[in-house]
Amino acid sequence: MNKNWNIKPQGEINEVKHLSAALNVNMVIANLLVQRGIKTFNEAKSFFRPRLSDLHDPFLMKDMDKAVTRLEQAISQQEKVLIYGDYDVDGTTSVAMMYLFLKDYIQNLDYYIPDRYTEGYGISPQSIEFAAAENFSLVIVLDCGIKAVEKVKHAREQGVDFIICDHHNPGDTTPEAVAVLDPKRPDCPYPYKELSGCGVGFKLLQAYTQQNNIPQERLYDLLDLLVVSIASDIVPITGENRVLAYFGLQKLNSNPGMGLKTIINYSGLNGGEITISDIVFKIGPRLNASGRIEHGKKSVQILVAHDEVHSDALGEEIDSYNEIRKTLDRDITQEAIDMIERDEELKSRNSTVIYNRDWHKGVVGIVASRLTEFYYRPTVVLTESNGLATGSARSVKDFDLYEAIGACSDLLESYGGHMYAAGLTLKIENVSEFTRRFEEIVTKSISDHQQIQTIDVDVKLALHEITPKFFRILRQFAPFGPHNMMPVFITEDVIDAGTSKLVGRNSEHIKLDLVEPDASSGVFAGIAFNMADKFPLITSGMPFDICYSIALNEFRGKTNLQLYIRDIRTKSEFRP
Repeated sequence: MNKNWNIKPQGEINEVKHLSAALNVNMVIANLLVQRGIKTFNEAKSFFRPRLSDLHDPFLMKDMDKAVTRLEQAISQQEKVLIYGDYDVDGTTSVAMMYLFLKDYIQNLDYYIPDRYTEGYGISPQSIEFAAAENFSLVIVLDCGIKAVEKVKHAREQGVDFIICDHHNPGDTTPEAVAVLDPKRPDCPYPYKELSGCGVGFKLLQAYTQQNNIPQERLYDLLDLLVVSIASDIVPITGENRVLAYFGLQKLNSNPGMGLKTIINYSGLNGGEITISDIVFKIGPRLNASGRIEHGKKSVQILVAHDEVHSDALGEEIDSYNEIRKTLDRDITQEAIDMIERDEELKSRNSTVIYNRDWHKGVVGIVASRLTEFYYRPTVVLTESNGLATGSARSVKDFDLYEAIGACSDLLESYGGHMYAAGLTLKIENVSEFTRRFEEIVTKSISDHQQIQTIDVDVKLALHEITPKFFRILRQFAPFGPHNMMPVFITEDVIDAGTSKLVGRNSEHIKLDLVEPDASSGVFAGIAFNMADKFPLITSGMPFDICYSIALNEFRGKTNLQLYIRDIRTKSEFRP
């Protein structure tokens, strides 16, 4: 599939020169900083040397004083307190963090994770009945609840108070809880709006420790859980999130909690430096697998475990769920691709809507992501649950999926989400009409450029500019993530050193050895995954352009610099 190479706007030249001189770094590094909004020495110092003292005052958040007062009351009167969270990674890490902190202060403390299949997302009616029947007087809700107006009202009528810690966009009405903490509330003056659900829970605990003169180190000991939520929920790694992720990774790498240590071992990450990417692709999926295959409560159980034998038994169980999840993901994705490839009309559409009553509900979101990546068009994957068609949708860059689904709302029982991802439920008899109408809407509104995958490139770079000092500074841009992605470079007119080769079980990857035409900078190693079709070009002796990131490769105890190739382009193709 052809990809566009989009070079980002470059930093204003005088600002780049000024920062280059102030920091004693080359112009490429200075430009990367200016592109990220960092233009002064002090801003660069904060970026490269995050400090926990840079965290905002938690009492700037709307309702924080009310939340702390109610929590203090619950602790002083030893009330029964229930911690409630969603079944995904952000929800389960939030619940684990809150539980591990409060268990030293509240004797009658428990947690509740809704069942993905019988209760669904958010505060469930079953959970309210449970809280009332078990005489819980306070429920602390994490990573959901901002739109649960009627449910919170019903709970209050039964004598159950709620503190809501959410980070999703609110509706027109705010629930009448004791306190509603959400930086995205229109009336909330909190200066940083992009916290994860776990991050909002962290701010509540931060406020409580400040108010009660509890050492902050007690709270910082839980940052390993918080960085897992930040990475897995794909929130921007800027501002406060960057500080929390930076120190969370330090904790995760040096002294993780017992449950996370078990997950790390089962993920094969022990021994190396764990990054945000490792969390996204290895730790997060295992924690998510419990809720997809069995029950999200299993993830909380391992995250709060204090017995090594129990933790390892849970780790083995969760790892088995992840293996089931991977098998379902692979098999259903292949079934879906086969279904599309057999149907020329379906294959030629501008959108994908695909339904199979037997597909596992827990993986349809993953399958939707795979199909979107494969065909690069807005995608909806549906299965049957409780007599209805239900599923997930994913979008391509710059296309508002939520708006397109909303235009079909008369055919839906419910839907929710945002521009790039959504969930929906409809009657099975409406699937055909929804498929037709959704395709019609996408066709009318999607542009040509939205149908071609784009690689955003930071700057052009010559291979000889990749020096040890350059890479040493580049590594300090981490932790990488949304709004601070690993820098992507273009180098033009490189050639094969003569030793590049196909690798992989099916020779699907290329191990590259590249030089510039004058070869003065030496040989640079690279890896191009799933690009075997480019091998004849590479070995032809003709120059070509590469689009890539730079990282360390660790293999069999040896570490070397490696170019991770994103795309390869011939001279005859369009050049950026």
